Amino acid sequence: MTTEPGEVYRVDLGMAAKMRYFVVVSRHDDTAPRALSLCVPITTQNRGSKYEVELPRVRFLREQSFANVQGLQAIQHHELSGLVGRFSPATMETIKEALRFSMDL
Repeated sequence: MTTEPGEVYRVDLGMAAKMRYFVVVSRHDDTAPRALSLCVPITTQNRGSKYEVELPRVRFLREQSFANVQGLQAIQHHELSGLVGRFSPATMETIKEALRFSMDL
């Protein structure tokens, strides 16, 4: 399996049997040495910080949602359950800006 930036997957974090949505932020790489993708969780909680990116309203999210770049995680491909949607390159650029801010890049 390979992933593309902007793809949104359900991920079971093993907490109270709750599936969370994550957006892939890592680059597409067919030759990556590990089956991992860097992903940012999607949440409905907004604390009004530069670490949260307001996401556009899309059919696969029931309510207003935000990408929380402080929650960046490496997720193994076998933990990604079902592609639910994808964000546009413009939305991904906004998420990347927040990631650059969070890592002081």
